Amino acid sequence: MKLEGSATAEGTERFRKRFEGKIPSGHFRQSQGLWLSSIGIGTYLGNHDAETDKLYHDAIVRAVESGCNVIDTAINYRCQRSERSIGTALKELMSRGFNRDEIVVATKGGFIPYDAVPPSDMRSYFEATFVRPGVAQFGDIIAGCHCMTPSYLLNQLDCSLRNLDLECVDIYYVHNPETQLGKIAREEFSDRLLRAFEALERAVAAGKLRLYGAATWNGYRNDPAAKDYLSLADTVELASKAGGKNHHFKVIQLPLNLGMTEALSLSNQQLEGKQLTTLEAAQALGITVMCSASVLQGQLTRNLPSIINDTFQSLETDGQRALQFVRSTPGVTTALVGMKQLPHVEENLKTAQVSPAPWEQYSKLFQNEEAS
Repeated sequence: MKLEGSATAEGTERFRKRFEGKIPSGHFRQSQGLWLSSIGIGTYLGNHDAETDKLYHDAIVRAVESGCNVIDTAINYRCQRSERSIGTALKELMSRGFNRDEIVVATKGGFIPYDAVPPSDMRSYFEATFVRPGVAQFGDIIAGCHCMTPSYLLNQLDCSLRNLDLECVDIYYVHNPETQLGKIAREEFSDRLLRAFEALERAVAAGKLRLYGAATWNGYRNDPAAKDYLSLADTVELASKAGGKNHHFKVIQLPLNLGMTEALSLSNQQLEGKQLTTLEAAQALGITVMCSASVLQGQLTRNLPSIINDTFQSLETDGQRALQFVRSTPGVTTALVGMKQLPHVEENLKTAQVSPAPWEQYSKLFQNEEAS
């Protein structure tokens, strides 16, 4: 039986209170009426096998028990197996005394997902899974891997709900919509995104999701001249057309880490005549920011420059310092980090035992950079 309900203000407040006296203030942030942990668990990497399913199941349970109430996934991660692992983990968490309304679950749709294992013939798989049932046509696919037509996204949302065994997902992202830019004209792209948002507004009304957004890789980090650049103001305007002033486009996801600082450092967003960074524009527009690739798939967990150690002296490992950088960045709600090994869960969630770095401390990184 599907878990009913969704994350709520009351439920996430209850989750936060579970850790009072155990985790310092600043770990939980209030956004969109919910309390969200500053560290969220991601489920992207790993083999499509039962062993990795179990690893993710156990990691998710441990992460939630350690003070993480944000779980991030996508239907195409590990051939839909990551969503399914989350579904089993949520059921176990419910048996351990947690409630559905305490946990924020986010997933994404847009890329063509495989089912449990990669197919031997991609074209035949797509035809059988999507074309014959009337979900999508071959002409709807861009770059051989991406689709965001209304019928396709709604189909993918329903499939995600089945995988997760949930009645409602808290955040649903259009996954890397900028994949289509450069392949189609920007005017056509905007029309497609508008129709996608209209479909997601209908899904909100049907109780299948609470909030939606766009999870991107390049779109919000790039120079405005880039083919796959996304304007946050323009995207929000499309959402306003789709859902009116009370639209539900409220969350974006983009990479931010010590090696990819554009969301913080590049003023590539124009809003009301001002040039702003993506983080500044998001704050001005009331958009929650989730940051992916916080430790750059493990690359930032070792051999960091001494200035990082000097700035975040209260942390024990480079992985924790990299995570502390992201969760301490002004305008960031949650730093997402992939975790499927219990030792990594323990290490990463130890970061929550330290308050986010204040601006006076955090800004030393940039003062030092300017001086050099």
